[in-house]
Amino acid sequence: MKLYATLLLLLSPLSQAAEKNPQRYESLKQEMVQAISRGNTWLKSQQKPEGFWDDNGLPAFSALALTALSRDPSLDPKAPFPESLEKGFSWLLAQQKDDGGIYNRGLSVYNTATSVTALLAAQREGYETAIVKARKHLIDNQWDIDKKKETDNINDGGVGYGSHKEHTDMSNTYLAIEALALSKKIIEDGKHGSQPDLDWDAAVTFLSRNQNLEASNDQPWASNDAKNKGGFIYGPEESKAGEDKLPDGRTALRSYGSMSYAGLLSFIYAKLSANDPRVLAVKEWLGKNYSVTENPNMGSQGLYYYYQTMSKALTAANVDTLLLENGKQADWRKELGEKLLSTQREDGSWINSNGRWMESNPILVTAYTVLSLEQICASIPE
Repeated sequence: MKLYATLLLLLSPLSQAAEKNPQRYESLKQEMVQAISRGNTWLKSQQKPEGFWDDNGLPAFSALALTALSRDPSLDPKAPFPESLEKGFSWLLAQQKDDGGIYNRGLSVYNTATSVTALLAAQREGYETAIVKARKHLIDNQWDIDKKKETDNINDGGVGYGSHKEHTDMSNTYLAIEALALSKKIIEDGKHGSQPDLDWDAAVTFLSRNQNLEASNDQPWASNDAKNKGGFIYGPEESKAGEDKLPDGRTALRSYGSMSYAGLLSFIYAKLSANDPRVLAVKEWLGKNYSVTENPNMGSQGLYYYYQTMSKALTAANVDTLLLENGKQADWRKELGEKLLSTQREDGSWINSNGRWMESNPILVTAYTVLSLEQICASIPE
């Protein structure tokens, strides 16, 4: 768990404020560790005899469960794999195709990116060959249409689901970027041969074109209005949160929480400076719209996906307390941790009463939540 936590922290030091008083989280951390154990025990009980999770057999669902189980604070990384992990990873690896992707019924990028993250969480050298093959599949799915090597199309630099080249979006792009960034060390030693890298400049252009910030977004919908400036939308010319009519007659696509955290995290993986105007703008939007009770501008839709992106992004951004619009500071670890603890069900699982984006599925939501709690725990200094 410690190695994987370090990867998620992107080698970034913890904020000094957290280092000065780590004891303030001591009781909360103990409660979160217990909740993680209960959540992972429930996940183990849901594993199919073949090794996968959920009736639909999507590798991503199994990958999320395996990542949650692998990052459990009580797991001894030096001990042999528990049977649930051994069976789960064996099944996951069996889904890898000749093109490197890890999928079975389409959605190759979503499934492959999530699977790479799980294989990294396992911390096993024997998985490196599969990870390298999967990396190539993700890189091959970055869009570059119209004029090659030029970001002359709004989809250029982004990544979609991979099944059909119909669209790109922020969610798949962030997942692919995360998998590639976290696994990059595996190919840096040269033991697995040369491999082309993602076009990171094009990826940053794509990310910028999905942020409401007129100075760096050349798309006509981008707006600096007070409600949306700095936040992110879902994909080129599409926001799941709707739109706003501006006084000048233009239509602004509405920023929302989960994609804004995904945007911040993607900028960090792409190694943008903490002082880059795009990074500062999205952090400001997140502070103005901070919430642990809803996905800002989406309500309960995608709420637990939002919690996961939130915990990862604020950790990676080295944010101890988030500056809010009223000048106050939000202790996001404490507030998010307490919120997640309060929603755990008696059997150890979690579920969203709003079923959009499959969050009526307790396996998916429990994996999301356990990962969020594990991330919070990992970000607390000892």
